[in-house]
Amino acid sequence: MFSKACEYGIRASIFIATNSSKGIRVGIKDVAKEIDSPEPFTAKIMQILTKSGIIHSAKGVGGGFEVSNEALKSIKLIQIVDAIDGDKIYRGCGIGLKECSEEHPCPVHHDFKKIRGLLLEMLTKTTLEQLASGVKSGDFFLKTLNTNN
Repeated sequence: MFSKACEYGIRASIFIATNSSKGIRVGIKDVAKEIDSPEPFTAKIMQILTKSGIIHSAKGVGGGFEVSNEALKSIKLIQIVDAIDGDKIYRGCGIGLKECSEEHPCPVHHDFKKIRGLLLEMLTKTTLEQLASGVKSGDFFLKTLNTNN
């Protein structure tokens, strides 16, 4: 549903927010390892998130990525998605047609419209703080379980 870059951006933001809530800045290597993304690709994503004002980058000794406590409460998931993927996921056609509307609907238009509405609602209501809090408490996870024994 989201691009790979957006998926990594969401996971990176949650990882950084989880650490920031504990007063810890994280470096690019830690972010890339945690979200299981190549470091150069992660660096590009972090650049987008930093330029968008979602993540703060501090240079030098003790530097790294962080999110302020104030930003944790105000940043919504939609801001991360918009910064990386734009609004096509909750505005575009379900099968990718350039023109799809109530007057000229695609075969999945009416069902997809409902799904887009629910997705938009979730993206606009969910804060980075909520997501980080769930990871911090152990209720949610950023990595899949290794089922290979």
